[in-house]
Amino acid sequence: MKVTKGLHLRLGRFHLTISASRVFVYLLVLLMVAFTALPLIYVISTAFKPLDELLRFPPIFFVRNPTLDNFRDLLFATSSSSVPFLRYVMNSVFVAAVTVFLTILVSSIGAYSLVKLDLPFKGLIFNVIVATLMFPTTLATIPNYMVINSLGLMNTYMSLIIPKVAGAFGFFFVKQFCDQLPDALLEAARLDGASEWKIFSRIVFPFMKPACSTLVVFTFISSWNDSFAPLVYITDDAMRTLPLALQSIGSGATLARAGAMAAATFLSTVPTIIIYTIMQRRVIATMAYSGIK
Repeated sequence: MKVTKGLHLRLGRFHLTISASRVFVYLLVLLMVAFTALPLIYVISTAFKPLDELLRFPPIFFVRNPTLDNFRDLLFATSSSSVPFLRYVMNSVFVAAVTVFLTILVSSIGAYSLVKLDLPFKGLIFNVIVATLMFPTTLATIPNYMVINSLGLMNTYMSLIIPKVAGAFGFFFVKQFCDQLPDALLEAARLDGASEWKIFSRIVFPFMKPACSTLVVFTFISSWNDSFAPLVYITDDAMRTLPLALQSIGSGATLARAGAMAAATFLSTVPTIIIYTIMQRRVIATMAYSGIK
């Protein structure tokens, strides 16, 4: 019988062992989590600060007298424009949602086709895709602009979506996960008469769900926070996204609009937190995945 040191607590079927080393590890992890969460806590706290607390020096970290006036000021800050603030939010939601959907579709189908189907020159194709990861994304700005302009997609939602859909990172990420899928399982499905699309939709895609969920988080955050592409491809104010609205509020903001800027920053941060909270289990499953059980 193995005897472990420390305090043993038994609550029904649950048995908990408390030792000095375990307490130290838990405290260390809690301190790291608290330190990492400080910027987020500050953003939330600042969004509800009244103007006198926002302008106080030295600044205070936590709000003392919470108020919703900053969100009212945000509506007034954009009321002078012909475009309501909600339109910027809906533009960002639409662009991010469509980008995520098409990225998952293209990356998963492309990875499956290149890994599990007998395609000519697939080794060369994969090497070319991986080679594009060596170049910074800003290097493709001019070629992307020329393609979007020649296709007549300037000042449209598709100009914000298409350049992000077939990213090399998403393809490479899903491809590495798809490599673990046994070929024997797919051959058995083909012998049973299943089509390639049925194999992909019933076997391959459910297997790749953890990787796709992680890619959802990365793609959504990248699209949601992107302020460069709308600045390049969009000229109509009604088509612009939330990051550009934040820039316009911040560039013309006076001290009286500091609360509006704080509220807008908080609203732009909330969706990324929600997406990660929903997907965190599958993200962790992706990192810990070790094959079919």
